[in-house]
Amino acid sequence: MRTGIGYDSHRMVDGRKLILGGVEIQYQKGLLGHSDADVLIHAVIDAMFGAASMGDIGDHYPDSDERYKDISSMILLKDAYRLIKENGYKVVNIDSVILCESPRLRDYIPAMRHNIAGILEIPDNAVSIKAKTNEGMGDIGRGDMVAAMATILLASDNKKFPLY
Repeated sequence: MRTGIGYDSHRMVDGRKLILGGVEIQYQKGLLGHSDADVLIHAVIDAMFGAASMGDIGDHYPDSDERYKDISSMILLKDAYRLIKENGYKVVNIDSVILCESPRLRDYIPAMRHNIAGILEIPDNAVSIKAKTNEGMGDIGRGDMVAAMATILLASDNKKFPLY
């Protein structure tokens, strides 16, 4: 078994859709980024690559590459999962948290869990997503940014990368 940690954050701006966990959330602002800026999916991808010792999201999908301009992060998640499977890993479970003052995310979480689980070929109950405010503190608390953190557990039957 191998664990990984992922983190991402993006600024909130007018004129962009708010996408979290592959779900479009009705809100007056969205996240600024080269792709769709889905901080939750980006944190999950970073956790996967970290657990598999495969670098980070920027190594595989750099923001300097126009192929990834405005791309759905769900496409990136699917490709990242393909890469870790090719290296002999599978996802066991994910625990994550989204730090967002507004909007409230509780009603969207089941769809986010389902989206992630579907791509990673795990049951919905193997994906935990919590939403927390920042109690009015800092950029998150002012509603100027959203951040996410994720941990992941991978299993391997890969002889090239034995588990210790």
